[in-house]
Amino acid sequence: MEKEYVMQVAKTIREQLVVLTPMPVFMSWGIDEFAATIYKDLPALRIKVNGRLHKGYVIIALNGSDYYEVYLQKGKNVECIDEEVFFEDLGDVIDRAIESGTDKAEYDKFCEQQLAILTGGRPV
Repeated sequence: MEKEYVMQVAKTIREQLVVLTPMPVFMSWGIDEFAATIYKDLPALRIKVNGRLHKGYVIIALNGSDYYEVYLQKGKNVECIDEEVFFEDLGDVIDRAIESGTDKAEYDKFCEQQLAILTGGRPV
């Protein structure tokens, strides 16, 4: 696979995430690095994250059907969380897996507690 192609795909994935994911959501992932890579013979972007639910790497690979495959990697363990993600859904899929989860009320409560701590108050 050509290096330029892998780099272009990774750049496109990164741009799609930045543009289509609300900035507070994107920032909550605790991103430490971005890297173009090849995963399972597919061009991909690897992101190091420090989320509430997942700390490690998120790998986003472009498959032959023009969908993204999203993987969570922690150490040597890799879990596929979705094999057919449209580009406009990437942020939501990743956020549910690494930060917010599926229980909106529970996540809202967590966010309120964190805000209280950050503003000098006590957790609710």
